[in-house]
Amino acid sequence: MGHRGGEHVRQAVAGSVALLGTAVDRDWAAVRAGRLEWSCRRTAEHIADDLIAYAGRLAARADSSVPFDLTLDGDADNEDVLRVIEAMGALLVAAVRTAPRAVRAYHPYPFRSANREGFAAMGVAEVLLHTRDIAEGLELPYEPPAALAEYVLTTIFPQAQPGPAPWPTLLWATGRGELPGRAPVTEWRWQNNLVLPADRLTLEGITPAAAADLAAGGDGGFDWVEGGPYEGTREASGMLVKAYEAGVHRPEFGVFVLVRREDDRAVGGLGFHGAPDEEGRVEIGYDLAAPARGNGYATEALQALSAWALARDDVRTLMATVEHINWPSQAVVKRAGFVRATLEEERATSESRESDEPLHVYLRSA
Repeated sequence: MGHRGGEHVRQAVAGSVALLGTAVDRDWAAVRAGRLEWSCRRTAEHIADDLIAYAGRLAARADSSVPFDLTLDGDADNEDVLRVIEAMGALLVAAVRTAPRAVRAYHPYPFRSANREGFAAMGVAEVLLHTRDIAEGLELPYEPPAALAEYVLTTIFPQAQPGPAPWPTLLWATGRGELPGRAPVTEWRWQNNLVLPADRLTLEGITPAAAADLAAGGDGGFDWVEGGPYEGTREASGMLVKAYEAGVHRPEFGVFVLVRREDDRAVGGLGFHGAPDEEGRVEIGYDLAAPARGNGYATEALQALSAWALARDDVRTLMATVEHINWPSQAVVKRAGFVRATLEEERATSESRESDEPLHVYLRSA
């Protein structure tokens, strides 16, 4: 998959500065930026402020907001503002490119942190969307490369179903446009990935972008141990992509990659088969790369994710299905607090899935 965030920030800033540079002779302070209450000048300053704020949080590895504001000199003209945007963009690019993969820093919504790709995507979003706001106010044509809009959508808008094209979809998702057949968006937030700590592992929720790469045979942006990712992780990633494309993906009930703390190597995958049903039941599955087996990683991860899920109001029961000959997996679910379902429920589950192999069903309730 590679590390794309820094280059995307660079491209977004370069495109914004090039466009706005054609209108530096206009009075930006006298023109409202699109549907915003701000002027075009205030919006341009806001772009620069967001870029340095994200760079500062990521560079400082901050666990709370970094308390500063960007203030331009009183005599700064429009060209000066664009130079500041370029400079702040370069700082975010540098912060993203130099941050270790596992580093996270504070961002309030929804899970209190973001990684380097999250900060890059938020920076790109601020540049694209607010450049569009300014362009609308100044009556300038603007459409960024589709790849930039798609990067934002698949990284920090996992809950937004893809539309006919990435840029109109991003405008719709942020209340700036309409899509046929969809209700207008009046309130929105982007969503960084959920990360859950365990003892020796970190459970990192994957984005649609990472899932698509894993499903296609890539690494999803992770450094895997030999033999990883295993087949189940790739299949689960493909299921996530299908749910995202259908508009039914709930990121907190997606796929998590199990990352070993000691060396930042990915050892396996764990996740849900979808959101909870009306009775609060949700199925869970997992796998490990062969070299990582026998170390208790699956049990540790399953215990951590189960505890998190069962603490929610919308989850009452977790279910795991295991083939009757898979004794190691049965031992994992038992150690994680699951108990065997009734024979009637096992029989019904096997019949509903038309399975050739008898399935053992294990349950854990709140």
